[in-house]
Amino acid sequence: MKRYYPRLAILCSLISSHSLAAAMDQSGQSVLPFLESGHYFEASITAADPEVSGHTLGSRPDLVNPDSADNTTDNIAQNFQYQSAALKLQFVPNFSFGILYDQPFGSDLHYPLKDNGSFSDTAISQQGTQVNVDSQNLSFILGYQPVKNINLYAGPAYQTVEGHVALRGLVYAQFNGYNAKFKQNSGLGWKAGLAYQVPELELKAALTYQSKINHKINVEENILGMPILLVDNAKTKISTPQSVNLNFQTSIMSGTLLYSNIRWVNWKDFVIRPTQFGALSALSTTTLSNGSYSAGFNLDDYQKDQWSVTLGIAQQLSTKWSAAFDLGWDSGTGNPTSILNPTKGYSSVGLGLQFNPESNYFISGGIKYYWLGDATAQDGTYYLPLPGVSEASQVGEFNHNHAIGYGLKIGYKF
Repeated sequence: MKRYYPRLAILCSLISSHSLAAAMDQSGQSVLPFLESGHYFEASITAADPEVSGHTLGSRPDLVNPDSADNTTDNIAQNFQYQSAALKLQFVPNFSFGILYDQPFGSDLHYPLKDNGSFSDTAISQQGTQVNVDSQNLSFILGYQPVKNINLYAGPAYQTVEGHVALRGLVYAQFNGYNAKFKQNSGLGWKAGLAYQVPELELKAALTYQSKINHKINVEENILGMPILLVDNAKTKISTPQSVNLNFQTSIMSGTLLYSNIRWVNWKDFVIRPTQFGALSALSTTTLSNGSYSAGFNLDDYQKDQWSVTLGIAQQLSTKWSAAFDLGWDSGTGNPTSILNPTKGYSSVGLGLQFNPESNYFISGGIKYYWLGDATAQDGTYYLPLPGVSEASQVGEFNHNHAIGYGLKIGYKF
C-alpha cells in the first residue's frame, strides 16, 4: 500500500487547514501544495458556521438600557467561506515553480439590534456593532532542489485587504455611531522556506516563513454619517502579521501516516488606529485623565501572539478511499479580548475522507468541530496607564461557544 501515501498527505492538508483560528487568521497560509511531486493543481473551498454569544457583565448595569432586563447579545458571528487554489510545475528535476492563492485573513461579525442597547444603537442608526474584513493573497514561489532530499523555496507575495467597522451601543460611550470604511489596498511581501523529504520513509518536514505586509489605506471615518475632521486626513498604516509554519509527516506503519502542523502568528504587533479615531481617542483620554495621558488608544489590537498545533493520523482504507482524524489547539491572542473578536482560541477535532477515482486525481472532504475558548471582552482601553481603566474597560463575557467548519478539495496530478 506504500504507493498510496501521497493521497494520504493531500488529505492531511485538507482537514488540518484553519477555518476559525485566533484573531483574523483564516487560511493558515499553507505551502504544502507546492511540495507535491511533479506537476500538480488543486482548488478548495472552506466554510464555517460559528455560534458566538455573550452578555454584559453583571457588575455593569450602566451598559444596559434601564427599561431592559436582557443583557445578552444573541449570536454575533456570521457564516463565512473562503477559497484557495494552487498550481505547482516541476520544470526540470532541480527547479520548480508555484502559484498559491488564498484568503489569509478575514472577519465577519454582526451584533444583532437589541432593546438592551449594549452593543447596538436603538435610538438613531438602529444598527449593531459590525466588523467585516476581506483579504486575498497571491504568492509566486521558485523552488530549488540541490539534492532529492532538500527543497529550498522563496518568492514574492501580493496581498489586498479591505473592510469596514461600525461601533454601536452603550459599551462604546462617545464612540457610539463611529464608522470606518477601509478602502481596498495592496501590498507586497515575501515567503521563504526549507523542506526535507525522505520518500522511502514517507518523511516530509517543511519550515516556512511569511513576512508581514505593509498597507497604507484610505479610510473614510464618520459618526452617524457626519465626517470626523479633528486632524488632517492621512492614510492609515496597517501591517498584516508575519508568521511561521512547521509541517511534518511520516509513516508509522503500512498505509498509515502521522502528521502535525505548528503555526505562529505575530498578532502582538498588529495595530489598527485610523487617523481620526486616533485623534478622537487622544481627546478622550486627555479629558479622562485631566491631561495626564493624551496618547489615545487603538481601534483594535491583540495582547499576545497566536500559536496553533494540529496532530493527526491518516489511514489508507483501500486503493480508492482514505480517511484522516486530527486534534487541534489554538492559544488565542490573550484575555481580555476585543469586542470585535470575543473568543480566546479553541480546541478542535476533525475528520476527513478522500476518494481517488484514478491515481492522478481526487476529491476530498472534511469536517471540524471547534470548542471556542471563553473570553472577557474589553473596549480597547484595557492597557491605558490610568487608575481603574483596566476594570472599567471590561464589558462582557462570552462563554460556551462553538463552531463547525467544512472543507472540500479537488486535485489533479499531470
